[in-house]
Amino acid sequence: MATHEIRITKMVLPVYVYGMSVLRKTAREIDKDYEGLTQLIEDMYETMEASEGVGLAAPQIGKSIRLFLIDATRMEDVDDEPDLKGFKRVFINPYITEEWDDKWSFSEGCLSIPNIREDVSRHSRVRIEYYDENWEFHEEEYDGVKARIIQHEYDHLDGRLFVDLINPLRKKLIGPKLRAISKGNADADYKIIYPKK
Repeated sequence: MATHEIRITKMVLPVYVYGMSVLRKTAREIDKDYEGLTQLIEDMYETMEASEGVGLAAPQIGKSIRLFLIDATRMEDVDDEPDLKGFKRVFINPYITEEWDDKWSFSEGCLSIPNIREDVSRHSRVRIEYYDENWEFHEEEYDGVKARIIQHEYDHLDGRLFVDLINPLRKKLIGPKLRAISKGNADADYKIIYPKK
């Protein structure tokens, strides 16, 4: 009797950009029976790689569920962060239970806000609970750039974007660029979906 191997065909999904309502919703939890979860995770990794991102949250591809992934290996040579090597995780139903230590500023960008980077101040340490893709529970602490990436992606699950955390004057200055993105006037080297006009 022949065994059949199930093969997943990966697909690059379009990224939803600033102005799309899904980016402002509080995402819902999912369970083990969430249909197509394995395929969705594979597609999200493929999308993240194609867009050269280090993290991607489900709301960014139009799904308001508590799921994000990180693959920060491309950042391992940035800012002397060798511990980013191999930092690749799936976070299902995550909850940050604590943020602490001094806040520090770092230039952040977001696939949902193409071509805009701003300094964002975040706590340097974080504790998070989550399930991985095998539904194994984890409670872990992260610091430095790992903590920052987690906080950035986690914000997407609560309807927050990094521009909500910047200096109000800076936000006012980039307002025209944000409005342009929301009206479909932005260039990106990856597939994007704009709000309907």
